[in-house]
Amino acid sequence: MVSDSVLIMVSALGETATLALMVRRGILRTFPVFCAYIAWALLSDLAGLYLLRHAVDADAFQRFYLVEMTIDSILQFAVLVELAWSVLRPVRTTLPRGSLLVIILLLAIAGAIIWPIAGVAMPHNFTPQSERIFQLEETFTMLRVVFFLVMTGFSQILSIGWHDRELQIATGLGVYSIATLLVTVLHSHQFTGDKYHWMDQAVSISYLGTLSYWIYSFLTKEQERKEFSPQMLRFLLLMGAGARVSRVALTNGPPLDRIGKKD
Repeated sequence: MVSDSVLIMVSALGETATLALMVRRGILRTFPVFCAYIAWALLSDLAGLYLLRHAVDADAFQRFYLVEMTIDSILQFAVLVELAWSVLRPVRTTLPRGSLLVIILLLAIAGAIIWPIAGVAMPHNFTPQSERIFQLEETFTMLRVVFFLVMTGFSQILSIGWHDRELQIATGLGVYSIATLLVTVLHSHQFTGDKYHWMDQAVSISYLGTLSYWIYSFLTKEQERKEFSPQMLRFLLLMGAGARVSRVALTNGPPLDRIGKKD
């Protein structure tokens, strides 16, 4: 069995290579939040390796993991917002003001819906702090899967393909998240000992696969972004027109307390 230290070191090397490639290819300018997420993952791995080698007590490691997961979750949410906003890049000028806030709100609502579902497979022997970590981690794992499925399902309408950075990043996150969910389901069957730890290491190996996929994808040239499909463009224009009409009505219309009243 591969040691945890070796897996962490290989992950750190993969994250370093991914970061260096993103900077060299100019991906940092387009996806700064995603680059920050990879940089944070690298720092977290190095910190975890330090704690592992210095054999800190379980409580200290759990506190570190809770802080790390909280920051990681915030960055993950920001990455999903960044990807969704980047997908709309060809039509941003036609969108109403506040569209970015709508994206944030929709993702927050999706996360709130997923939150109670994420706690269903929680082991019964967890401490309250472990329960918070588990539910937070599973919520964002499921949110990444949903985001990936929505993006791939609507890729034709959104006019994105496998050579677009948005779908490449979402695919890496989605595949790794699916592997994480599968291991969570297997954990719920109460495997113990080496079998339990092997499954955790399988998640780490799937993450290495994700890093390898990103490195391979970022080495290829990104294709020029296509225009949106007529159906999607019409929908966005109607949405934008509707929002503008609503603003004009509220701005130039009669006071709200006069609506429906006769003089």
